[in-house]
Amino acid sequence: MIDQMNDFIKKHRAIIFSLFRYYVRLNKTFMLHSDIWYEFKKFVALDVGKDLKGTAIEKFVFNTQVAAFESPWVYLSVRDGIANSNYYKFHLDDVTINEVSSSEYLKFEEHLMDGRNISDPFTLEIDLTPFNRGFPRMKETKSIGRGVEFLNRYLSNHLFSGMATGDQRLLNFLRVHQYNGQQLMLNSKISDVETLQHNLRLVHKFLEKQDGETEASRIEDKLRDFGFEPGWGRTVAIMGEQFALLTDILEAPSPKDLETFLGGIPMIFNVVILSPHGYFGQSNVLGLPDTGGQIVYILDQVRALEHEMRDSIYRMGLDIEPKIIVVTRLIPEAGNTSCNVPVERITGTKNAKILRIPFRHKNGDIIPHWISRFKIWPYLEQFTIDTERGILTELQSNPDLIIGNYSDGNLVASLLSQRMGITQCNIAHALEKTKYIFSALKWKDYEEQYHFPAQFTADLIAMNTADFIITSTYQEIAGNQEVIGQYESYSAFTMPDLYRVVNGVNVFDPKFNIVSPGADPDVYFPYYQEDSRFKDLHQDIETLIYKDGLSYATGSYKDPEKPIIFAMSRLDNVKNISGLVEWYGKNKALQELANLFLVAGFVDEALSKDKEEILQIRKVHGFIKTYHLDGKIRWVEKQSYKNFNGELYRYVADKKGIFVQPALFEAFGLTVIEAMTSGLPTFATQNGGPREIIEHGVSGFHIDTDHGNEASHTIVEFFLKCRENPDYWKEISDGGIKRVEEKYTWKLYASRLMTLSRIYGFWKYVSNLERDETRRYLEMFYGLMFKNLVRNIDS
Repeated sequence: MIDQMNDFIKKHRAIIFSLFRYYVRLNKTFMLHSDIWYEFKKFVALDVGKDLKGTAIEKFVFNTQVAAFESPWVYLSVRDGIANSNYYKFHLDDVTINEVSSSEYLKFEEHLMDGRNISDPFTLEIDLTPFNRGFPRMKETKSIGRGVEFLNRYLSNHLFSGMATGDQRLLNFLRVHQYNGQQLMLNSKISDVETLQHNLRLVHKFLEKQDGETEASRIEDKLRDFGFEPGWGRTVAIMGEQFALLTDILEAPSPKDLETFLGGIPMIFNVVILSPHGYFGQSNVLGLPDTGGQIVYILDQVRALEHEMRDSIYRMGLDIEPKIIVVTRLIPEAGNTSCNVPVERITGTKNAKILRIPFRHKNGDIIPHWISRFKIWPYLEQFTIDTERGILTELQSNPDLIIGNYSDGNLVASLLSQRMGITQCNIAHALEKTKYIFSALKWKDYEEQYHFPAQFTADLIAMNTADFIITSTYQEIAGNQEVIGQYESYSAFTMPDLYRVVNGVNVFDPKFNIVSPGADPDVYFPYYQEDSRFKDLHQDIETLIYKDGLSYATGSYKDPEKPIIFAMSRLDNVKNISGLVEWYGKNKALQELANLFLVAGFVDEALSKDKEEILQIRKVHGFIKTYHLDGKIRWVEKQSYKNFNGELYRYVADKKGIFVQPALFEAFGLTVIEAMTSGLPTFATQNGGPREIIEHGVSGFHIDTDHGNEASHTIVEFFLKCRENPDYWKEISDGGIKRVEEKYTWKLYASRLMTLSRIYGFWKYVSNLERDETRRYLEMFYGLMFKNLVRNIDS
């Protein structure tokens, strides 16, 4: 890229000077990609800039993510491709461009923010590069998010091939498995690889003489004589498959055989899932502050995991009941929720529960009230200690897997994993860093409300300590050609006066895996499955949508026969419900075609305790008034029951309505899945996960939520096309249902997550994955930086 730029500049100095002079004269200190590209298009529309169209400089400008200006210097962060950022400085007077390090670029940003000397050598720099030397990394962008596939290839090629130690490590791994004192897999009669291979041949001959359906329990004494304990399979046929795979791996390992074999080993019996913030409950919680899709995700995840674990354990010949504990925060002042109940069974499961641990002041007193997720950081260390005690009390042993959720849960998972020596999985759901413009660089502007330094520090620690990380989409990790990924954004950034990160997260790390969730099939299913529908709820739904005089609703429809534009989410800035109201208000054609129906937050700001929600309530009311939307919009407060919400989707589908998800950014988008599988044509933000979920024009539509006029025009076009072709609505509806059935189910999710847990557990055992040097570095970072950052956060 730099060579192309220099060649171009040599031939076109005057026009390049004019372009950068044009940018400098805008008198902006920083510009983001969208503004940089917008101004470039304006420049090439002028006579002086027309020759730049289709040139190398056009591609360079399009790839520029951030530009920082202090004449005569322009510093540029350029993303030459997915997960490949480079940094440059341009001198306006000399008309020269040179590549610089990430550190130099970040120093310039710091200088522009607080005027510090660019050459200040005393800022703390975080660089994990030295710890990653020699550690296996993927190279191709298409491999990002497919870490387990890479690991299996690596293990097959390096751990076993030509290395006797690899076989021995596998043998040692098989010998450590036990449950409550019961030895599994192998006993002391097999002490070396040669004996293992010999006894495998003997057991093969023995099993060949048995009926495939014979239960393992009937021949367990004979198997034990060969050195094999329970855990290889419930029947002779299943045991034969596992023994054959092991034989092949010891002889000539392949990635596929290794994954299949490890995926069947019974080693996950007890799972702990962490989700500290918000109101974690099974009813009356959805829509409360900090409480939304993550709760639905985890509860559905638990049901799917328990089913998968029970089936897998049974299939491998063991009669062990798996246990899953969701650890969250106890909130004594819980209103009409159950969040003040210490232990609660999870409905739809046999043996899963919610364990609630309170936050405490330093003096040990329990904190009774809800605390924003942005302000809970000072309480997580004591919460971790209390959680460890609670887990050991409930399980009477260490869990086999710990899963963190969101930044706070991931940090607690990291602390517990280190203390208890267990495999750690992280699920971010959403990383705040990419949601807010210059959230790191301008952290001081956000500090009072969001405390981003504490959160971003927790993210860095948790990302780098996790054994594996689950994301719902590729977008979360590495974005796309135009937009940087959430995790990718942690590779290099600065928070002036705190520290700069020159290599924080490497998205080519094999710990990243894409495992997409689904929607509860008992709740969210197509509108045409009449026999399964909750039709007794229709009267309540009609009241919700159409009846006047309700205290929890505002607005009514002059023409109730129009189709409905339906949106449902929390009422915060990122979810952008107020933006949807503004688009609708500005588009008269859309108002003529459809009514707007919102289920979000509170309608009355006096009922809310959340500052951000209060601001959004005011904005929505303001837009309703400004655009005279009386008779065209209905807005009701959040609805907490899943079955009700599922039938609500289908009711809107009956009316030939649509669902709109207008978020500025969405990591995944459970409501998108719910709406699509219910049969509602869905329009969702192109910024994030919905870009992958939806095939534009086939199973739904992408909308650019940064440009509301264009988004509303896309919706208008859909309704007009439905008028012209009555079958078009059903065509998109069927496309959405088909897409979810093929790609987004909890059964697929649970099976994949359990396979990943076993493979990463093996990888952690046989390799140096724990990397003591990295761990010690991060412990120091936690002690010296994180603990200091959270000290003055006031809840």
